[in-house]
Amino acid sequence: MEGRKNWVLKTIKTASRILLSPFFRLERDGMENLPQGSAFILLPKHQRWVDIPLLSLATPRPLYYIAKHELFKNPLSNWFIRSLGGIPLNRKRPLESRRSLKAMIEFIKKGEGVVVFPEGTYYRNKMGPANVGIVRLILSRFSIPFIPVGVNYSRQGVRSLVQINFGKAIYADLSAPASSFLDNVMKDIAELSGLC
Repeated sequence: MEGRKNWVLKTIKTASRILLSPFFRLERDGMENLPQGSAFILLPKHQRWVDIPLLSLATPRPLYYIAKHELFKNPLSNWFIRSLGGIPLNRKRPLESRRSLKAMIEFIKKGEGVVVFPEGTYYRNKMGPANVGIVRLILSRFSIPFIPVGVNYSRQGVRSLVQINFGKAIYADLSAPASSFLDNVMKDIAELSGLC
């Protein structure tokens, strides 16, 4: 994961753009809310499997993604997701993911952007329940900005318009429970995704 080469990432992003552009038209809003040289956590709405490559195309900085470990079982998808910065997480057996969690913590310490899908899996056109585990771990170690991200797909002829809205950074009140922090973030994500 740490040995991800810039040329591999650029190649994957270029290939993703070529493969996805016939089907998706990407629009972005709120780019000014992304920190330039410091660590942050993106908390996007998870609508479809293509959210990961589309988020990669929408952001100028390289990102690292917490993704369910099932996506890494196929050798091709394993290579593709890891090339985009995927970090596998076994949600049912988190102790098996210690190496991945350690890698995520190191990326944050190095000032990287990390993507955590708070729903854990995708829910089309509706909000799913939030999984507080990873967010609680990050809150217990770091005081960094959390950025809610709305993702909205709408059909426009052959192509779908994908609107990615980056919300304003939120800093957690460390005296409050992680679950109440995440509840507020989920409301922002729903609003940014046009789901409320």
